[in-house]
Amino acid sequence: MATHPEITAHTALDALLWTPSPDRKARALITHFEAWLDRERGLRFENYEALWQWSVTDLEGFWSAVLAFFELPLRTSYARILSCDDMPGARWFEGAQLNLVDQVFRHAHLASPAIVFESEASGTGTVSWDELRCQVASVAQALRELGVQQGDRVAGYLPNIPQAVVAFLAAASLGAVWSLCAPDMGPVSVGDRLRQIEPKVLVAVDGYRFGSKAFDRRGALDEILRELPTVTGILWIAHLDAAAHPPVQAASRTTMHWQDAIAREAAWQPAALPAEHPLWILYSSGTTGLPKAIVHGHGGVLANGMVNMILHGDLHPGERVFWAANTSWMVWNAHVMGLLGGATLVLYDGAVTGGGAEPDWGYLWKLAGRLGVHVFGAGAAIHHACLKAGIVPHDIADLRQLHTVSSTGSPLSPEACEWLYSAVKPDLWLNIVSGGTDIAGGFLVGLPTLPVYTGEMQCRTLGACVQAWNDAGQPVMDEVGELVCTRPLPSMPLYFWGDAGNRRYLESYFENFKDSQGRNVWRHGDWLRLAPRPQATAGVIYGRSDATINRQGVRMGTSELYRVVQGITEVLDSLVVDLEYLGRESYMALFVQLQPGIQLSAPLEQYIRQALRTGLSARHVPNEIIQVSTIPKTITGKKLELPVKKLLLGHALEKVVSRDALAEPGSIDWYVDFAQRYRRRIG
Repeated sequence: MATHPEITAHTALDALLWTPSPDRKARALITHFEAWLDRERGLRFENYEALWQWSVTDLEGFWSAVLAFFELPLRTSYARILSCDDMPGARWFEGAQLNLVDQVFRHAHLASPAIVFESEASGTGTVSWDELRCQVASVAQALRELGVQQGDRVAGYLPNIPQAVVAFLAAASLGAVWSLCAPDMGPVSVGDRLRQIEPKVLVAVDGYRFGSKAFDRRGALDEILRELPTVTGILWIAHLDAAAHPPVQAASRTTMHWQDAIAREAAWQPAALPAEHPLWILYSSGTTGLPKAIVHGHGGVLANGMVNMILHGDLHPGERVFWAANTSWMVWNAHVMGLLGGATLVLYDGAVTGGGAEPDWGYLWKLAGRLGVHVFGAGAAIHHACLKAGIVPHDIADLRQLHTVSSTGSPLSPEACEWLYSAVKPDLWLNIVSGGTDIAGGFLVGLPTLPVYTGEMQCRTLGACVQAWNDAGQPVMDEVGELVCTRPLPSMPLYFWGDAGNRRYLESYFENFKDSQGRNVWRHGDWLRLAPRPQATAGVIYGRSDATINRQGVRMGTSELYRVVQGITEVLDSLVVDLEYLGRESYMALFVQLQPGIQLSAPLEQYIRQALRTGLSARHVPNEIIQVSTIPKTITGKKLELPVKKLLLGHALEKVVSRDALAEPGSIDWYVDFAQRYRRRIG
């Protein structure tokens, strides 16, 4: 076992890491927006907090300013920005006619490419703005020929390749509704999603390459198509093998090859649509039961995308933005919204550790350097893995163009924050974001005009009335509470597909809290602490509130514990569950995945216990520490805290998790066996 330094209190969350330079502030889009508000609306704000307060108090004034500042193209204007502010049921931009695709192709004059891509299966390349527009027009025409009309669903079974972007924009331009699943998802999981929405056309690849291995997915496609009788047309992409034939089930459908589709010449203009017309359908993680099919509209995604991805993300035309994102993750959709600001999308299709024979945790950084990336984003798990692997990006990659690193998906530890500034570059804006599939955006975000503190998101998103509430429904500051949003956002779901009477929608977000006037309040399901700063209110996420640890009457989030445990050199990953019993002592189990070749010895176990006791409290020390070979996670990287907890409480596997929703379907098997042994042990 490695020699450990003396255990001390955990890294402070309020350490200042970065302060923006005057030049960075002057260049920022938020600075130009504030100047525009002063010039055009006579509004001047002392600091960001005052600007945020106005944005959530005067919703109509704020969102009308966003549309005007960005000069968003509306075919016909709105009668009113917000006709009804109920949640759910808010009516945004009523009377407006628009299409999100109009905003994308306002940038078609740019000399910078629209897309730069690298794929383990198909190599590297670029797509110009003019090429993108031509391909979108041609594929839209092909979809028409396959029978697609407004309101029809077009589904993709595609990796992170340019064809996925083209197919999405083509479907959206027609007023069809887009839905996307990654080809590494199994047929049961894909079927559970797509059966609900009854797609007319499926855009699919033959397979993909990941970590130097080829995965032919035609067999899975056959199973998927058997479950989708509504699919009458297939747009076929031979991605893995240029000579690959469509699967057997395609024989009974009209099948068109991608190369034939993009060869079509098409006179084309996106359809004018109501702002509430459905744009895409995203899905909850779906660990149990059918995943929620979450529907978002053109107007809401456009407005919120401009605020989240462009204004807060400070994306300028021609800048290269690279998010390491699987196409089943909402972050893929957010990444594509970079096109709204004229940014160049950098797409990567392959393993995050590269396509070589040996895994390389520096690969994404090398790719970012090689392609001249300005903004690089990844899930916090990737940043933590790079830290653990000892990667020093500035030693292995040319990162002179890089000025922003983003993180989302789970809390980013203070150690990872400090690693980014020491190992990547000191003059770097770290933009940590927390939101979700539910709103296709962020509730807490960053801003390049504010200082960066360890482990914190710099501010609440403009227009998002985010608060932390205690059990009594009272807002709290500088203490942990439930993350709530007390006023509507344009990108809150229009509805869930097939949800009669909005039953699941109401159950998902609005069962727990009402405001003082009895109106619904959105509960997001995260523990949040809001921290006052001189210019803005920052935020720290402490994990999911449905996976809370309750020890001796004190509730604690899981993220603090993970920060300590995964800061230990020998620990690769971890998962904690806490079981409460009536009339019996609670039981907390900590599962640890250790570095290759390391065993959980008595000294290491004692060290972990002491680290938790000293760094956090005696309440955080588990009853048992168990070494495991893997930590089960969903396809989007969420740890299965609640499903594992339910297994230990005696629930059947099929009631708590769908294997096909997991990144590694077999990763849950050990926990099923352990739960049975545990149940026998406690009688």
